[in-house]
Amino acid sequence: MANFVVARLADGTLVKGTTLNVDLSKPSFHVRTAEGHMVEVKLASLKALFFVRDLAGDPQHNDQERLSPGDPRLRGSKLIELRFRDSERLLGLTNRHPPVGAFFYVLPVDPKSNNLRVLVNRAEVVSISQPAASG
Repeated sequence: MANFVVARLADGTLVKGTTLNVDLSKPSFHVRTAEGHMVEVKLASLKALFFVRDLAGDPQHNDQERLSPGDPRLRGSKLIELRFRDSERLLGLTNRHPPVGAFFYVLPVDPKSNNLRVLVNRAEVVSISQPAASG
């Protein structure tokens, strides 16, 4: 099954489309754009890869930053705040804190977010903290 993705590269470039082959043991993967072009994306060039519900998203939706009490995703997960080199902030849930490896996944705090999960390139992160959980 194809995944809708938005690849944000470290240089600011965006690549939107579908992918079938993200494999962290390989140096790159491919994204088929809406225009039908196949774009190779090198993992090392990523800032983050957003697996999304819909490529258009909902610009009117503001992701909540509060955890819902009883959210089953909290079992075994920790809330973390990431700050990227470009000053973007991302609040999410991860199974391992601190994350190990060059790449790691986070889940959005808002279960209604257009983002389903985010693959983060640790090389583009300047800080990782664990804020107090709020609910």
